[in-house]
Amino acid sequence: MSELEISIDRLGRQGDGIGTLEGRAIYAARTLPGEVVTGVLTGDRIGQPKILSPSSDRVASPCRHYKSCGGCAVQHASDKFVAGWKAEQVRRALSAQGLEAPIRDVKTSPARSRRRAVFTGRRTKTGAIVGFHGRASDVLVDVLDCHILHPQIMASLPLLRDLVVATASRKGPLTLAVTQSTEGLDIAVSGGKPLDQSLISVLTSLTDSAGIARLSWGDDLVFQDRPPRQSFGPVVVAPPPGAFLQATEMGEAALVAGVGEALAGAQHVADLFAGCGTFSLPLAATASVHAVEGDVAMLEALSAGWRSATGVKPVSTEVRDLFRRPLLADELARFDGVVIDPPRAGAQAQSQVLAGHGPKRLAMVSCDPASFARDTAILAEGGYRIDWIDVVDQFRWSTHVELVAALRRD
Repeated sequence: MSELEISIDRLGRQGDGIGTLEGRAIYAARTLPGEVVTGVLTGDRIGQPKILSPSSDRVASPCRHYKSCGGCAVQHASDKFVAGWKAEQVRRALSAQGLEAPIRDVKTSPARSRRRAVFTGRRTKTGAIVGFHGRASDVLVDVLDCHILHPQIMASLPLLRDLVVATASRKGPLTLAVTQSTEGLDIAVSGGKPLDQSLISVLTSLTDSAGIARLSWGDDLVFQDRPPRQSFGPVVVAPPPGAFLQATEMGEAALVAGVGEALAGAQHVADLFAGCGTFSLPLAATASVHAVEGDVAMLEALSAGWRSATGVKPVSTEVRDLFRRPLLADELARFDGVVIDPPRAGAQAQSQVLAGHGPKRLAMVSCDPASFARDTAILAEGGYRIDWIDVVDQFRWSTHVELVAALRRD
């Protein structure tokens, strides 16, 4: 097969370089705009492009696993380029909805700062592999040195491999969620065989002297040496196993600061999709907060943290599926500020109610520019405008884009 030579025009949402051939898009991984590449075309993709003319934004990848691991997509690009590209993803999503807004800043978390990770572990004939899958692949890459993860998590890999060797079957993998806490690592394992006394003995012996704060096996707690706590503003919380947590401390701080700025002066705030209190509890330093979340265990952890704190305003909680039962007009009437942090799917139903009955000020946190733009367009029909957006990149070198935005209705 003959090789094709093509110029890369832009980077797509998945981090692939995109050029055109006879009016159709051609994709090439790990390339950058302005580069001329060559390679064999299969369908609409150049599988292993060779760089004939490199971009000035191209840098050497720091990670030995970059070519095989699917965790990072743009380690070959400069930090300045990646920040601009992520901001452009937000602009494009807004433009598709006929909107525009000022992006004030792009705040990028440093390398080796991610405090949670979900590994896959698989037994082999000689031991175990613990790592991440290759991009769009079932191949498991054994991670030896990750430039994303906090050193405390990296130091746990020998223990995780021992766990896989001792407990996993050769037929199926284990999923190992590891979270850094103030008390040590919180490890939650799923996909393993049913927990019995023999397995408990094995797990306890492996982790007894490893400094682990908590170990969970499926829905069962194997042991908890001490509660794996997280600090949310002035309040300390012990989240349930596997609970959602912002990926880096710096990223969380940037989002919390943005939410606080957007709702400055509000006295009665609703926190929708509140989780364990990432925003509720810092806001409670100056405002009463009603935290709404569909996960019972996370709300119980939030409430327990608030009850043990001093010097904070009242925080009430409500278990509620906001996708099926958004807060209605009469319920929203008692709030002068709302923060909403939905999952990737966004919060279309809740945005429709807010558009007609929400307070003057909203703080929106999003992990998906497309759903954010869709929901913001709904709010714009109700008179809201975006004052500013901060892009928060806590998934460094990935295609993931997060943001916090201040909306106001005059």
